Amino acid sequence: MPKQIPPEYYQCLEELQAIDFVLVELNLYLNTHPHDFEAIKQFNETAQRSMQLKVEFEKRFGPLMHFGRSYSSYPWSIDDSPWPWQV
Repeated sequence: MPKQIPPEYYQCLEELQAIDFVLVELNLYLNTHPHDFEAIKQFNETAQRSMQLKVEFEKRFGPLMHFGRSYSSYPWSIDDSPWPWQV
């Protein structure tokens, strides 16, 4: 039987995807505007928020990444599905 996924899982994952999209766009912008102080400030604030959201997500729902980029709870949870890219 597949693992039940609460609606909050999808809400948190969508928020993560949105903030990481902003990071990609800011990164691309800064590649051509490296002296835009406000954009750099926004990038750093957004990067910090992204990291916070990832920590919160993993505490509630389990690891986002594998191969040492996310911690596992006990018992071993790295192989628990679904992974974010499977939903």
